[in-house]
Amino acid sequence: MRSVKNKTWLHATGIIILFILIGTSIYGYSFYKSLTKSIETMHQPIDREKSVKRQEEITLTKKDPFSVLVLGVDEREGDRGRSDTIIVLTVNPNLNSVKILSIPRDTRTEIIGHSTVDKINHAYAFGGVEMSIATVESFLDIPIDYFIQINMEGFTEIINSVGGVTVNNDLEFTNVDQHFPKGEITLNGEQALSFSRMRYEDPRGDFGRQLRQRQIIQAVLKKGASISSLANYKEIFQALGNNIKTNLKFEEMIDIQKNYRTAVKTVEQSSINGSGTKIDSIYYFIVPDEEKERVQAEMKEHLK
Repeated sequence: MRSVKNKTWLHATGIIILFILIGTSIYGYSFYKSLTKSIETMHQPIDREKSVKRQEEITLTKKDPFSVLVLGVDEREGDRGRSDTIIVLTVNPNLNSVKILSIPRDTRTEIIGHSTVDKINHAYAFGGVEMSIATVESFLDIPIDYFIQINMEGFTEIINSVGGVTVNNDLEFTNVDQHFPKGEITLNGEQALSFSRMRYEDPRGDFGRQLRQRQIIQAVLKKGASISSLANYKEIFQALGNNIKTNLKFEEMIDIQKNYRTAVKTVEQSSINGSGTKIDSIYYFIVPDEEKERVQAEMKEHLK
């Protein structure tokens, strides 16, 4: 399924840059000071050698294809949490395209560095971002160059900072005390979190929940990039700094925004086929070997 509407996913690698392009001339020094402070807070280097899956360092100024692991984490006080949203983006400016792959959180696979076979989202609980990257690299057999971690528990702060978001809901449901009618709805932070977490009333199960989470994140990026939202830029930057972590450096964000704009001309969403089963009374999503090989080949081809 292809749609240029999904180009906002590329901006997940450089959302702050959108504010630079739109608002620096408007807000001047105060804007830039808030911006750089937010980026410093967001930046999180990882304790990890160069990926064994990549033979040479990528060079963004040369428009090398690259990959990004997006983790949506329910992170509560005193608990690292699990990465309940796992999305891999591959960006290829030479093909003018972006591929988006959602990995079901219950996917059964080897957890690299933990010597166990478990649900893929447990990698984050066991070893944080580093173990998540290593596990996803092994599962897809591709290098992961960058990561973006979004704290879903604190995502309400981001949503409220941009004045709420609007999504198109394709399934009427009630979650706890919140009712969500079918059609276009506007949500505040608390409502959006409830909207994105529901899965038991959805016949699509976790796939439906993944869809709603993508809708919320896309809506936030779209709203945050609008000029009308920039009146609250200090609040927005603070919310981003509090709830987003990435190993992308400021200069790398600049390079991506400068050299990879054409990559959003074609955006393709990919999914992984499989089936659910219980092993020792625990539910897992099982991906057949032939399906895994198909997905790996597709991602490798896109990264060249």
